[in-house]
Amino acid sequence: MNRSFYIIMAAQFFSSLADNALLIAAIALLAQLHAPAWMTPLLKLFFVLSYVLLAAFVGAFADSRPKGNVMFITNTIKFFGCIAMLLGSHPLLAYAIVGLGAAAYSPAKYGILTELLPPEKLVAANGWIEGLTVSSIILGTVLGGVLISNSVSTSLLSVDMPMITTGIDTPAESAILVIMMIYVVAALINLRIPDTGARYVSQKKNPISLIKDFAGCFKTLWADRLGQISLAVTTLFWGAGATLQFIVIKWAQVALHMSLSQGAILQAISAVGVAFGAVWAAWRIPLRNSLKVLPYGIAMGLVVCVMAFYNSDLLPNTALMTFGKFEVNLNLIPAYLLLILVGWLAGYFVVPMNALLQHRGHVLMSAGHSIAVQNFNENISVLVMLLIYSGLIWIDAPIQYVIVGFGITVSIIMWLVIKRHAANQIEYDSMHLIGEHKH
Repeated sequence: MNRSFYIIMAAQFFSSLADNALLIAAIALLAQLHAPAWMTPLLKLFFVLSYVLLAAFVGAFADSRPKGNVMFITNTIKFFGCIAMLLGSHPLLAYAIVGLGAAAYSPAKYGILTELLPPEKLVAANGWIEGLTVSSIILGTVLGGVLISNSVSTSLLSVDMPMITTGIDTPAESAILVIMMIYVVAALINLRIPDTGARYVSQKKNPISLIKDFAGCFKTLWADRLGQISLAVTTLFWGAGATLQFIVIKWAQVALHMSLSQGAILQAISAVGVAFGAVWAAWRIPLRNSLKVLPYGIAMGLVVCVMAFYNSDLLPNTALMTFGKFEVNLNLIPAYLLLILVGWLAGYFVVPMNALLQHRGHVLMSAGHSIAVQNFNENISVLVMLLIYSGLIWIDAPIQYVIVGFGITVSIIMWLVIKRHAANQIEYDSMHLIGEHKH
């Protein structure tokens, strides 16, 4: 990998770090406003809404100028979303502005990989980008939990600037201020991303034409035998992953009796597993063997079901192990291992699928357009799954039932995807055989 690749990775890391820390701060802000519980998962829904509504336009925008320039502009939009939050906008609306920036950032972030690297390096590159993204999820989630904790927020709020009234009076607001500084760091790195020299045909500006182009790209990717399988898997993964974030927090509160700050750290534990799985896949799975990881998706759904049967109340009295100033609750170790396993399975099967999808998209259409189609599908999945989850929370469904239903649904969908891939292979082999006979 060359120097430009590592600059892109650094920019992605800090931008994603801020995104994930901001989610925890926004949840704290909703709690501060005494918002109902069903509104919490709607944060992510409002975040991804732009991915769906603007899918036909962000791909063209990403391909209209150098990708580093696109990443700088979109990172700046995220910064203004934070300002809106501090100025009193409703957290859902302000987080939607951040989502607007993220929706336009994504085609540039992934599209530049296909401009910069040959196909044989895409799995390794995706291992890097997913590994760093997951690392940023881990650190960002932990950072958000730490920033809203009593000890750290008290220290931040005690900082006084002479002659200046900031209006920062709560833990959530002080956390958002720190997160804004991280976005600034990401923006400065964006300025260092070199121009790859890739240029596409002049992008259309008529909204109707853009929507027609997007619809054509959508049909092309779903009609492709390899594209449809990888697209189905990544669509399921991101919808399930977004929902699992909130399931873990709710499960931590109900089954493990944890606070939001503690639950955020527990959420990060599963991301550790994703990072390990992503790195392992990048090392072990070449692009030509990417479809061999599909059964791991079924396994992930089944392992998730096990979470429903784990409850700290069923265990013996709390056993603590002390490491200096730190105490580890030994009763929680099975929960940690379970979440790491779920994450590992997820990371192991999604990285090769991402690489395959990017390769097919780059072959069939431009980089920005293919990533926009991918984002559209993935975030439709996020919207649907989060709406279902919000509805279940609204009717006060037991979290154990939600977890089991979630896990079984994931496994069934992955089984159907495997069956579809087998049918595609039979169809391909038959056509190939007919072609040989004609020849």
